[in-house]
Amino acid sequence: MTITAATPSGAHGIVEIRTSPRLPSLDVLRGLAVAGMILVVSPGDWSKAYTPLKHAPWDGWTLADMVFPTFLFSVGLAIALSFTKIAQNRRAAGVKIARRALALIVLGLVLNALPYFDLAHLRLPGILQRIALCYVLATLLCLVTARTGADGSPTVNQRALLIAMAVVLLGYCAVLAWVPVPGIGAGHLDPGGSLAAWIDRGVFTVPHLWPYGTDAAGAVVYDPEGLLSTLPATVNVLVGVLAGTALKASRSRLNLLVAAVMLMMAGLALDPVLVINKRIWTSSFALFSSGFSLAVLVVLSVLLDQGPAALPQTLSFPFRVLGGNAILAFTLSQILSAVGSVPFIVTAQGRMTPQAWGDGLVGAAIADPYLASFACALGILSLVVLTLLPLHRRGLHVRL
Repeated sequence: MTITAATPSGAHGIVEIRTSPRLPSLDVLRGLAVAGMILVVSPGDWSKAYTPLKHAPWDGWTLADMVFPTFLFSVGLAIALSFTKIAQNRRAAGVKIARRALALIVLGLVLNALPYFDLAHLRLPGILQRIALCYVLATLLCLVTARTGADGSPTVNQRALLIAMAVVLLGYCAVLAWVPVPGIGAGHLDPGGSLAAWIDRGVFTVPHLWPYGTDAAGAVVYDPEGLLSTLPATVNVLVGVLAGTALKASRSRLNLLVAAVMLMMAGLALDPVLVINKRIWTSSFALFSSGFSLAVLVVLSVLLDQGPAALPQTLSFPFRVLGGNAILAFTLSQILSAVGSVPFIVTAQGRMTPQAWGDGLVGAAIADPYLASFACALGILSLVVLTLLPLHRRGLHVRL
């Protein structure tokens, strides 16, 4: 674990000093993604969540489905902004990449084990595990294909990344459509019939998959953060790398907005052939969600990165707090969610979970059950922001 302190002098050990300015739009984008994650997983009553805050049951998309891709996109932005420093010492970079990835995977497994640590049914894939794998794949690809810039420093090879993205997306389309699943056949994109789901059942085994990844009969058959679908998810990171490289080169925001629209249109155009689906992260979903994230970045960059003309920082303050310590914010929210699911509160009606108890309290004050459920999620989000506030005030940014 690394704690990065925004101070002007050097230091050793676990405290690294950041002398380059942080990009406001990156922190806010990352903060928006984390805030979205928390709001999606923290309703007072799961059956009373607003539709935009619920994932699409299978095909299609909702606003909630754009949250995780946006976080992966922001990982790519961070890679681009620090790439020159990373590439100058590749051996040290390799060690750092491996260490970060391993730390994310271990933390992801620990969070998956909460609250009961039932190792026989421990979910092996997960959000942090996917972030780790996508981060490794994207960073290594950037390092392997890097070229030397006009000033002699290593730079991102944008053409190579575009070719790699096309190969991954087209290849993923091909294997989903044409590689037969034993006993099922090729081209099936239902929960249990896709190649991605079959691979996860074979590699991780069913007891170690997401317990809610079920088919119509209620059997666990897939994991939304599985192995094969990590490849197209890495494309979201690579689009973030390209966007960050463009921002470093002071490219026109209008050009980036055009690129965002083109990506979204490409995803929609591919939808009739390979449907937009987050659960198996189809190529159409990767394109559409990457365009969505890029469009949000462009808007934030115009509002926040334009010097004196930027939007007042007070409006974006909660998201900068979350974005400055994104992994820590996510970890805190997962711990609160796990604790909230344990029925240890004793009431006259029996034992209740903190989630149900809190929803009852808020529901007594707010008549609309959907609004009450959303208010509970806002409460969890506020608690996470307040917990991280002292770190943000001191300029401390915890990095794995």
